[in-house]
Amino acid sequence: MSDQEQGQPDEPEQERLQRVQEEAARLGLAVIAEATAMSSGDLAMVEASEANLKDTVDTLVDEPLTERQEEVFETLGAMGGSITAGLGSALAHAQGREPEAVLSGAAASIVWQQRLATGELADGTLADAERDRREDDDR
Repeated sequence: MSDQEQGQPDEPEQERLQRVQEEAARLGLAVIAEATAMSSGDLAMVEASEANLKDTVDTLVDEPLTERQEEVFETLGAMGGSITAGLGSALAHAQGREPEAVLSGAAASIVWQQRLATGELADGTLADAERDRREDDDR
């Protein structure tokens, strides 16, 4: 189905790619939030991150999901969060850091990559963005 058939005006290729990058970054950040919540052990935080992940997926689909599709996406999101939490915790342990610091660095990398991919970073700010990303990774 074309953008026009979905009720969205046709958009230039660069704008479409930018939108895709932004949506992928939102989903990636929702998975990182799920992983951070799981690492925290705070049930309220886990429930909030699950609701956030569901809301994020809802904004990314063009048509309402069936109940089965919704369950599959929620399960995939939770699995992605679990994998990310496990790998983040293992890396944190190996580096003598807190899992939240590793996951924060992962979130910063997603934002940095999205900005780079969409051209949001001007030539003069690329070095600054790389420095900021490394500083976030060092925390």
